[in-house]
Amino acid sequence: MKIDILTVLPELLESPFSHSIIKRAREKGLLEINVHSLRQWAVNEYGQIDDYQYGGGAGMVMMPEPLARAIEALSQPAAYDEIIYLTPDGERLQQQLANRLSLKENLLLICGHYKGIDQRIRDKYVTREISIGDYVLSGGELPAAILVDAIGRLIPGVLNDETSALFDSFQDNLLAPPVYTRPADFRGQVVPDVLLSGDPKKIDEWRHEQSLQRTRDRRPDLLEP
Repeated sequence: MKIDILTVLPELLESPFSHSIIKRAREKGLLEINVHSLRQWAVNEYGQIDDYQYGGGAGMVMMPEPLARAIEALSQPAAYDEIIYLTPDGERLQQQLANRLSLKENLLLICGHYKGIDQRIRDKYVTREISIGDYVLSGGELPAAILVDAIGRLIPGVLNDETSALFDSFQDNLLAPPVYTRPADFRGQVVPDVLLSGDPKKIDEWRHEQSLQRTRDRRPDLLEP
């Protein structure tokens, strides 16, 4: 999979993609991530990519010309399966959406900044708009990093145990069950006997019941039709 990211602040994305699972995915050649500075396509020698909004009001807007030129240039080698704009008013990111996007081969992510991007770019080029939650951040860089992580870990071969992602929270509209490791007795708190029984069927049943109970307690909305 190849993911291109358009941003005003490429420095914000250096660390998230240089460690842990995403780093290993890149080293294995399973995930290619290219971060592009929008200022490469600025309208003048001063690097301008934003301007005042029509109609007045506080905050600058990212201009359409730099974005259009960048999108068209980056689309030349191969068309994108999705051109995604990270925005608070987009579709909320959920596990099922991450699953679907992980099956794509070529994605472009646009990180908004200031008051956002000119609506004409959204109308003409953007194929999907995604929000990571009902709150506002300073820009789309952190949401882009979250989206890449959510997608990247699902690519076959990225995780050492490929079945691990299948049992994450939200994969089946249930929260994950409690997990334990050594020692079996930690300061008087003991691991449930069933996990020490060696009986796979009983363990699976226990985990499913724990998932159901945790979901009922914490996210009952996930169990609604």
